Amino acid sequence: MIPDLQSSLLCDDVRQERNGKFILIGLFDAVGVPVFPAVFQKICIVNRWCSGKGIFEQQSRILGCDGTTPVVEGKPLKIHLPDDQATATSVEFFLNVRFEKEGSYWVEILLENDLKIRYPIKVARVIPQKQKMPPSDAGQ
Repeated sequence: MIPDLQSSLLCDDVRQERNGKFILIGLFDAVGVPVFPAVFQKICIVNRWCSGKGIFEQQSRILGCDGTTPVVEGKPLKIHLPDDQATATSVEFFLNVRFEKEGSYWVEILLENDLKIRYPIKVARVIPQKQKMPPSDAGQ
């Protein structure tokens, strides 16, 4: 039985506690960079599968603004669901992801080469705010 993709999230990092729970750090709704092209040090894709049974192959990728050119592609991952009550969480780390220009990039998650979800991630230029200097105590 083919599983359902319960969720797919992008974040800065993922940790796993001793009890098996995942901690997602820095969930993305967009990516802000000061200049283009930009290299983002690390992006994580976390997928959660449920309501299936069997062994399946998942593939994740981020496509460019044209919606077809791969920016990064994950290696195929095996998803094991021993019964239809089981869940499986996959975590992929993409290092040094290069964004050539501002725009909407596309995250795609495939299972057995079948597209399960496609969603945009907006990459935009942000101008860093100048740090305010604390008031000087000089002259007091």
